[in-house]
Amino acid sequence: MAQQFDSATLGMWVFLLTEIMFFGGMFCAYMIYRSTYPEAFASTSQYMNPKYGAFNTAVLIVSSLSMALAVRAARMGEQKALQLFLVITMIFGLAFLGVKGFEYHEHWVDMKVPLFAGHWNYSEAPQFARPAQILFCFYFFMTGFHALHMVVGVGLLTTILLMARKGTFSPQYFTPVEISGLYWHFVDIVWIFLFPLLYLIGRTKQLI
Repeated sequence: MAQQFDSATLGMWVFLLTEIMFFGGMFCAYMIYRSTYPEAFASTSQYMNPKYGAFNTAVLIVSSLSMALAVRAARMGEQKALQLFLVITMIFGLAFLGVKGFEYHEHWVDMKVPLFAGHWNYSEAPQFARPAQILFCFYFFMTGFHALHMVVGVGLLTTILLMARKGTFSPQYFTPVEISGLYWHFVDIVWIFLFPLLYLIGRTKQLI
């Protein structure tokens, strides 16, 4: 069991390393375009609602806590607590996705969705229309891929919950819960970087 746990944990860390490189590439590309078009970035930042971002940040922080408690419950063999904390974590994950979907809908209504004919309009500052479209593409790609990872996380926790209901886990065997927790914490940490990068940095001058 100890060897299986170590192997599974190492495998998850290797997988997360590839995910770090994936998101890191997008972060670097975003920062390059942001430094290339600083005025356009400042212009587009007003369309990012920091209230949504702050709410989702709080939701994911709490979900990380409930996920950590689920892992602890699995280690202690507390089956009911494990199932409860898994359900709580999934609820917060679905809440995050719901808020993000509502936010996407607002951008769609405001015609701030590039690459879709008839749903991109930047007439407020036409001189920034092209770079603003690039920056909005980064916004949707980065938050969209993060949301996709969140969907995968919820599906993963659903599987873990079904296994927990069958009494699969015990103090001697809780490896799937542990590695699922690592994945969930990784997704949460990625959002901690996305929130200030997409919602706050461009508003610095406005706040000053």
